[in-house]
Amino acid sequence: MENLIRQSRILANRTSTGYIRQIRKQIEWNWRLIGIRGARGVGKTTLLLQQMKLSDPAHSHSIYLPLDDLHFSSNGLRKTVETLSTQGITHFYLDEVHKYENWSREIKNLYDLKPDLIIYFTGSSIVELSRQNVDLSRRAVMYDMPGLSYREYLQVRGIYQSRIYSLEEVLNDHEEMAIEFSSKIKPLQYFASYLEYGYYPFFLESLPLFSVRLKQVVQLVLESDLASAEAGPVQKVPKIALLLQIIAESAPFTPNITKLAERSGLDRNTLLRYLHHLERAELTASLYRKGKGITVLQKPEKLYLDNTNLSYTLAPSQPDKGNMRETFFYNQVRRRYLVQYTAEGDFLVANKFAVEVGGKNKKANQVKHLADHYIAADDIEVGVGRQVPLWLFGFLY
Repeated sequence: MENLIRQSRILANRTSTGYIRQIRKQIEWNWRLIGIRGARGVGKTTLLLQQMKLSDPAHSHSIYLPLDDLHFSSNGLRKTVETLSTQGITHFYLDEVHKYENWSREIKNLYDLKPDLIIYFTGSSIVELSRQNVDLSRRAVMYDMPGLSYREYLQVRGIYQSRIYSLEEVLNDHEEMAIEFSSKIKPLQYFASYLEYGYYPFFLESLPLFSVRLKQVVQLVLESDLASAEAGPVQKVPKIALLLQIIAESAPFTPNITKLAERSGLDRNTLLRYLHHLERAELTASLYRKGKGITVLQKPEKLYLDNTNLSYTLAPSQPDKGNMRETFFYNQVRRRYLVQYTAEGDFLVANKFAVEVGGKNKKANQVKHLADHYIAADDIEVGVGRQVPLWLFGFLY
């Protein structure tokens, strides 16, 4: 136990609090059971350690426990927590819970039997609480943690600080916003680097190793997390990796499930189930038609990689520029707003706004007859009228 306490303090003391993600302010840390979901690499561990360090600087009543630690290969979580609680520890920061078998049952037991404890836990975004052997959804308050927005990327690099804007502000006030921002920074100067490596915070640790580390993240999801979601071995992992490359190169990818099933050697339902897991793991993002209920076995209208960093890392050649633009827009906007497929334009946002995404010369041919139509235009600093700079949609979270 002393080793666990020592390790926790070392990790917390090493963690910088120079930049803290916006999500920390949104979490109700006094609730007894808090879960934070997110893709691998978005900064969940750092968030836990920052919160522990700031809320308990002396580490007198808090401990960070990574559940993939060797300690838990021969020691149970419940017994470990109960023993540590006798030493005055009341706040437990549990990382990577999906690496520990029966984690939900033991956390549920601790929650029910130890009302004086506060438990925070992180897990892969692929984890579905309602499908665990014990349902925690009535006890735990869950938060989803995305990667860095373009706004956060500028802030973490010390380039520019800005508040979060609403979609309505971006659409209605974009000219004034862009003029103000452009008077202080050159937003397009940093936009290309964000698209290539700015979504995952670990680019700060080593930029030359970023692509290698992101490939490792993808491989872990395919080999480990998918197996966890399937509750068994995953078929045709190399074929699934090839599918991700195909999506990265496409402009954008309109899936033909029958042909994909043939190429991958999987039956249709297995392929659709895997695509559902990939989306929950935040490797892909499916776009569905307005008015249709979303089920595990429903075919999406379009399929994107979750973010542009994945495209640059997984595409064997330079990723398609049109794909990059649409991937960026969809990634940033869907964090706060419903985004759906529509035949009139590229996206329907919040059941109201029809948006076409393209370059600076893009025309609103498909949507100009609609009252609430806009163009999200790349390669411009300042827009005019219904032409909104694409980069401004990175200030929504």
